[in-house]
Amino acid sequence: MSWNPDALLTDPDLIAASALETLIIPRSRDIGGFEVRRALPAPRRQMVGPFIFFDQMGPAELLAGDRIDVRPHPHIGLGTVTYLFEGSFRHRDSIGSDQVIVPGDVNWMVAGRGVSHSERSPSVEAGGAIHGLQTWIALPEAEETRAPLFEHFAKAALPELEAEGIQARLILGDAFGESAPAQLFSESFYLDVTLAPGARFPLPDDHEDRGVHVTHGAVEVAGDRFDPGRMMVFRPGDAITLRAAPEGARFLALGGATLPGPRYIWWNFVASDPDRIEAAKLDWRRGTWGQGLFDLPVDDRDEFIPAPEDGPGRLLPMRAGARKPGGHPG
Repeated sequence: MSWNPDALLTDPDLIAASALETLIIPRSRDIGGFEVRRALPAPRRQMVGPFIFFDQMGPAELLAGDRIDVRPHPHIGLGTVTYLFEGSFRHRDSIGSDQVIVPGDVNWMVAGRGVSHSERSPSVEAGGAIHGLQTWIALPEAEETRAPLFEHFAKAALPELEAEGIQARLILGDAFGESAPAQLFSESFYLDVTLAPGARFPLPDDHEDRGVHVTHGAVEVAGDRFDPGRMMVFRPGDAITLRAAPEGARFLALGGATLPGPRYIWWNFVASDPDRIEAAKLDWRRGTWGQGLFDLPVDDRDEFIPAPEDGPGRLLPMRAGARKPGGHPG
């Protein structure tokens, strides 16, 4: 839709430096032969609104014959969002979903009380470019034990906002009067924004927590430049406008309302009650598929990722919207 942001724009050079609450430099992680850069959780900012996990995959070029093979693994208490710029994945899960995702589409899986899924290259030839994002949204306490669900939305189903120099796609949630189609359980927004050189973009001002992760080009705010691989979290309530650098910019804007109470995170499990995590650990390790919390994907049952060994400091309380230093999962 055509969109006029002029009434919301401010001068990026006049924004106080204190409006930038936290700058996060992601850490590299290996997820089985493929490197990702993890922005959340971070030592200084563990969540942004309900977003508790943020991985950027690539950009990378796989050699012919190389594949992404993330074996079946479990989740509880969260929703996973997969969004790609390049490449493709085949998602299969224990509730029967089987879906290939391509750039611009959204895969939204709500784990609830328990689900397992795999993500693999869709062809044996594989190879080629891969670049995308995997994020987790912590569920409100009342929804943590709900039945799991999976939704897929093609690029054409997502609201788009356009103005001079601005192209934005709403991946999840609500922003600027538009709503994305995925079924959410708390206030949030998640935008893919592309700016022409010098173009300005205002962040939504009706969400408590707001963060920006740069993926291409660079953005400028408060006299500073932020290159790819940087996540900025801004102070609540301030009017924030980003300006694209001379080469243009692409970034993800995300956030929403903070959740009441802490969330605990261990491996792929998130919960407001650590006892739920202990129960999920035991169930996955027991491996009695279909008789407890977990089953395996219908057509992907030959292998799975075992739970890691317990160790000191692995079960970590994360205060929703936490802004003080803290730990992060291994």
